[in-house]
Amino acid sequence: MSAGTPARIVVVGNGIAGLTAADTLREAGFDGELTIVGDEPHPAYSRPALSKALLLDGDDVSSHELPPACHGATERLGVRASGLLLDRRLVTLDDGSALPYDRVVLATGSRARRLSDLPEELTLRGLDDALLLRSRLAGRPSVVVVGGGPLGMEIASACLASGCRVTLVSQGLPLTGRLGPYLAGVFVKAALDLGLTVIETGSARLERRGGSARVVLDDGAVLTAEILVTAVGDIPNTEWLAGTGLTAEGAVPVDSRGLVRPDIAAVGDLAALPTPNGLRRLPFWNSAIEQAKVAARALVRGDDAPPLRFQPYFWTEQFGLSLKAVGHLPLEGEPTYVDGEPGGGPALLRWSHDDGTGVAVALNYRIPIPRLRRAAQAAA
Repeated sequence: MSAGTPARIVVVGNGIAGLTAADTLREAGFDGELTIVGDEPHPAYSRPALSKALLLDGDDVSSHELPPACHGATERLGVRASGLLLDRRLVTLDDGSALPYDRVVLATGSRARRLSDLPEELTLRGLDDALLLRSRLAGRPSVVVVGGGPLGMEIASACLASGCRVTLVSQGLPLTGRLGPYLAGVFVKAALDLGLTVIETGSARLERRGGSARVVLDDGAVLTAEILVTAVGDIPNTEWLAGTGLTAEGAVPVDSRGLVRPDIAAVGDLAALPTPNGLRRLPFWNSAIEQAKVAARALVRGDDAPPLRFQPYFWTEQFGLSLKAVGHLPLEGEPTYVDGEPGGGPALLRWSHDDGTGVAVALNYRIPIPRLRRAAQAAA
């Protein structure tokens, strides 16, 4: 290898960002020693499937599975990174060992934010979480879901489809913060029509009273159920980077190629990317994939690698509706109907932002993603 070519690369994180980085390193020509560290014992899997198909698949547990990895890396699964020693170029692990590197990819993702330390509070972040919740739903228990974002609504949808009586607690109209009022209204109507109970509140907390856990709303009202699930955001896993100076405001800032510095890349949920609105985390599946491809090439090729030119993509399935969106969300105002019409049928919609960018949304509408991207560009 040439003097500037890395001989050893360590990828810390075995989610889709870490997996894509490893695959792309090989595609970019890196043929040296490649090691992947993952704190879960499972091979990489599809996280979006956990709150969608996996909760409803009966005895089938394959909806989350990804094709076998082809990067040929040494995998250290079920072990957690405990530190990064920049001066010695070492990743330390919680089993007491350490991995030397010439380049390193930080892809440790994020974890569910919790409202309490009560064991009754369930969250849905990993595969084991999903399997536990699915097993609990078999008895059709009553369920309270706290959190009106996409994940909370997807969980509520799956619980309802499993035959449970479900109440969803949300700060304001569910999904408004992610989609905007127009599309949020479409989804909430579908949810209510299927029997979901929605309670809007300013805040909620979990507490134990009389031997059982319950949800207390800001007006003092109390909700109880056999299962309590919260979906109130995520926290980037950056604690292991304490003392490195690589983090800011709970994330790892990167440049347009996903690099923190020439020998360190950060991708996925823990990375803060340059956007027109400043440094932002984009904790979405497609974003993690695109970030990882760019950053991996930059680690191998340096400034010869192209920067990230990312067009946001978001999708969700819930309450009988499927939505795919290309462009920056949330959306204000009324859409233009390119195809279809209001009323719940398949439709292709467009919005234009004041900054000159466009958004295209497919609602129960079959369309290839490249065409959806072109529709977003046409709306600009």
